Amino acid sequence: MATQSELFADARNRMVDSQIRPNRVTDPRILSAMRRLPRERFLPAAVLPLAYADEDVPLGNGRYMMEPMVLAKLLQAADLQGNERVLIVGAGTGYSAAVLAACGCRVTALEEDAALLAIANAVLPIEAPGVTLVSGPLGAGWPSQAPYDVILIEGAVPEIPPALAAQLHQESGRLLTAICGEDRTTQAVQAEATGSGLSICPIFDCGTPPIPSLRKAPAFAF
Repeated sequence: MATQSELFADARNRMVDSQIRPNRVTDPRILSAMRRLPRERFLPAAVLPLAYADEDVPLGNGRYMMEPMVLAKLLQAADLQGNERVLIVGAGTGYSAAVLAACGCRVTALEEDAALLAIANAVLPIEAPGVTLVSGPLGAGWPSQAPYDVILIEGAVPEIPPALAAQLHQESGRLLTAICGEDRTTQAVQAEATGSGLSICPIFDCGTPPIPSLRKAPAFAF
């Protein structure tokens, strides 16, 4: 009889072969990282059965671990060259940070939720010891390590916070996230820094849930 570890390893390979590769993710570093990293270790015990599901996994307090296919396609769109300085905003329990570190990036993972930070603090030193985990308001970014070659917002936002755009490298910086529109559509996008601001290019449609603290404040109505 297979052990739980063997069952998870099989599920990990099935995730890559049935969810990631069929969606035209071909970067060998991303594929290798997602085959190797034990996604289940980055999850609360209550949602372990969803570790390799083709969906966003609830982490509590309105937060989610991003769907594997969406994460993989966003990372491929970043066109990683290796050794980039990366900021992950809303890093959650640290899975995406571990994937990026495995791709050769220098990763700063920013999170504000104490419960998610506790999981990340327990798992990242084992699975991705090079990741720098920091705590603070997501919308403010982490300016002390800026500029960043890549910023990943791990969740949907109605708009890209100006403070994050300002922390991109002005010549080579690119930002990946999902934009949730007022018509309830959500698109994964890549934004590049230009002399006149961000140039935003849609990549694909997705159902990525929004990050609660980065939602727009409701407008006052008379």
